Amino acid sequence: MIPLTTIDSNIALITKSAGRKLAFHFTRASNLQAIAHFDSLWSSQHLLPDSMGERRTSAEEVRHEGASITVNSHLRIPASMMEANCTVEEFRAFIDRHVFFWPTRRECLKMLTTYMKREPSERFAVLELDASELLRVHEKAVRFSKYDSGSSPRFPKNCTYKKSPSMFVSLAEFGRRTDHAVPVKPSEIKEILIEEQARSITRLLKSVYVKNSDDVPSEWLKHYKPLDNLLED
Repeated sequence: MIPLTTIDSNIALITKSAGRKLAFHFTRASNLQAIAHFDSLWSSQHLLPDSMGERRTSAEEVRHEGASITVNSHLRIPASMMEANCTVEEFRAFIDRHVFFWPTRRECLKMLTTYMKREPSERFAVLELDASELLRVHEKAVRFSKYDSGSSPRFPKNCTYKKSPSMFVSLAEFGRRTDHAVPVKPSEIKEILIEEQARSITRLLKSVYVKNSDDVPSEWLKHYKPLDNLLED
């Protein structure tokens, strides 16, 4: 029998719970065709390489190899939330190098409903992927966070942690690093980040939730589910 590696063991542990066997990515329905075409999700830094660390105050539409992709705005992060050795701009540049996923439906719905209230006329979509395979395909590029990295708590002065790249832990180091800034057990993982590019999306896809099936790429139609199903389950 081939012994399990640390990576294998961590993937099995992280995805053991019934509620953590899937990973969720929130996007705009208008991005679905480009995602399917490239079979990839790209980091915002890859799509906007000249905006290192700058805050986007509104969504921005970009052209990438002939395709149109809309990149979300940044939420405000006050300087008081930062570790002494890291500026807001440096931290924003770090997180912009990653693609974000949520390890539970509940965490994804928080993001989805927030954006639906903020942009009521926009069409949104959620991709539901096999979590175990997502981690395995990107094992060297995966990072986990214990907190909402791209936003600020309602009362930042009362917050018990500070933001910096040290608040993320790799798949290989998960369970080995035990400082308070990082998740040390699966139930503490709030975000899954993948550096630069998440690939093989079509192979990993389980469901695509969107209001109108006309937004779904033809090769994904078998995975289509109404967005209301996700909101009501």
